Amino acid sequence: MSDTYSRRLALLSQPEALAQLKHCLHGIERESLRVERNGRLALTPHPAALGSALTHGSITTDYSEALLEFITEPHPDSAQTLAELDDIHRFTVANLDQEVLWSPSMPGHLPKEELIPIGEYGTSNVGLLKHVYRKGLAVRYGKTMQCIAGIHYNFSIPDAIWTVLKDAENDQRSAIDYQSARYIALIRNFRRYSWLLMYLFGASPAIDISFLRGREHQLEVFDEDTLYLPYATSLRMSDLGYQSKAQAGLTPCYNELSSYTDSLRCAVSTPYPPYQEIGSKKDGEWLQINTNILQIENEYYSTMRPKRITLEGEHPVDALTARGIQYVEARCIDINPFLPLGIDLPQARFLDTFLLFCALQDSPLLSDTECPAATANFLSVVSQGRKPNLQLDRLGEQVSMREWGLELVEQMQACAQLLDNSYATTEHSEALQLQVEKLNNPDLTPSAQVLASMREQQCSFSQFALKQSLQHAQALKTPALESSKVAHYQELAKQSLHAQEQIEQQPQCSFDEFMDDFLAGVK
Repeated sequence: MSDTYSRRLALLSQPEALAQLKHCLHGIERESLRVERNGRLALTPHPAALGSALTHGSITTDYSEALLEFITEPHPDSAQTLAELDDIHRFTVANLDQEVLWSPSMPGHLPKEELIPIGEYGTSNVGLLKHVYRKGLAVRYGKTMQCIAGIHYNFSIPDAIWTVLKDAENDQRSAIDYQSARYIALIRNFRRYSWLLMYLFGASPAIDISFLRGREHQLEVFDEDTLYLPYATSLRMSDLGYQSKAQAGLTPCYNELSSYTDSLRCAVSTPYPPYQEIGSKKDGEWLQINTNILQIENEYYSTMRPKRITLEGEHPVDALTARGIQYVEARCIDINPFLPLGIDLPQARFLDTFLLFCALQDSPLLSDTECPAATANFLSVVSQGRKPNLQLDRLGEQVSMREWGLELVEQMQACAQLLDNSYATTEHSEALQLQVEKLNNPDLTPSAQVLASMREQQCSFSQFALKQSLQHAQALKTPALESSKVAHYQELAKQSLHAQEQIEQQPQCSFDEFMDDFLAGVK
């Protein structure tokens, strides 16, 4: 244990700091496809009973019209976050009619590409902008990619904790600059160690054959409908998932916030020849927002993002530049198809521990060799994480993934104890022990359990996923959501529909004029 890490742990063990630590905030965004009860992708519009996808704060859609996204408020206890996520699920399931939520991250059998519906957000200029962005994603990456689902885990550390650490370290930077620098340091450590999350929680070792649409691949045949890799943990996060040659050269540096925001500003203003060939418009119809490497900053597909809540009309990089990093968003987490919510409390407790560890542990700048090694380690684990004696690159030396994982979990024990002491529980330490068991026995990982279930039931990936989806649909109906909560979500749906209606009734310029103003703001 380094001196810096030990000193920070000791500081946060003091009663005043310990009391503040339980004000860390935790939020979850969970995506899930709507499917028919036979497992086929739902081609229906976003259900009106769920409200407006444009203006609802908790229930919206992501890329495809069928890809629901549930967003919790940030809560000081992960248990509260999961309780809210459970409420949102129960309300949604009760209003899906003959459809169900698809249980895993990877889609089942998909219709022809042109039949996959893109998210619709109404007739307002703001709604049309969201739709055109998704049209751009379709022409750049294909609609099939817009059917992948995941979990985004949001985490922040209280300002008071940063103040304690800043004062103890006698750091002369402003509070905002110090906090941003420390969040960037957290992200560097996340880049170093997030392969561990892929091993422990990766849950997409197999895919439906329709997903590849004839693309070249190195997958093996599981059955006539399913492709897989025997030791894979997360094909979703492999090079089969979101791929972009345009983004291949975009490697935002996480050595300081400004280098990150500068690289994104550059990407949203730098033309990319293949996108220029497609063009922004054809026959008067918008095909994509622009022909640059990124249409907007959110198109950058990273495993973690620094975040700041934006003001109305404000771009994310401008918010970060003006007011610094407020929280981080871990984006590489697969949906666990064995869990109705796709995630449970032990996993959340481990993620909290892992992220606090990344924040407190030493985090030197990523060197020119360590950066690609971190990427290579991540890709090795997603494609062959359960391979016996898998070796990873640690500062130029080959090391056993299992041994390195056990070392990291051991170093996290102190963070788990800190959080347990703060929340008056033992759940963080218990969550850590569960991960030790997975490192010692790969058969306990979700990815191994998916393949084991498919073999045991002698079924394809899509058949397995549908069975889980139907089970979860039933579990989320009993017990039914309390009537007061039903009324609450019905009111939110009603308010969101009214809000969209008001936006659409306001006088608006033409969409072309709106886009001219929007694009002027991107540059």
